Amino acid sequence: MSKVANNTDFWAGVMFIIFGAAAVYMSRDYPMGTAMRMGPGYFPHYLGILMILFGLGIGGRGLLKGSDAIGPWAFKPLIVLSLGVLSFAFLIDRIGFVPSLVALIVITSLSGQEKVRWLELLIFAVVLVAGAVGLFIYAIGLPYQLFWWY
Repeated sequence: MSKVANNTDFWAGVMFIIFGAAAVYMSRDYPMGTAMRMGPGYFPHYLGILMILFGLGIGGRGLLKGSDAIGPWAFKPLIVLSLGVLSFAFLIDRIGFVPSLVALIVITSLSGQEKVRWLELLIFAVVLVAGAVGLFIYAIGLPYQLFWWY
């Protein structure tokens, strides 16, 4: 039993299974549609099934091979990542998609233990923001302002 209690892969698999089952359960009342004309329940349903399969694979591997022991809680990343997501949610309607995404990237980069490499962060932020704007604003057509003035 101690092999299971301190097994990161096993518990990660359990987490995937729980989230996948929740997605499948919550999407059950939405119309499914088809692969060519997806309804609102199509994506969460099949994503949930995929998460359950990943959970079974990861958890099963953890049971068979063993894994690293679970360490102590890392409170700095937990708090800083949460602040990053909350800041994005708060700022997106106030200052626009691009600045709020940059704030999210900068804040969450501070959650690690190593020193922030600002040049790498700048390059990563530019690439990530360009990709997110291309995908979410232009390809999907989400109705967010890019900046507070535009």
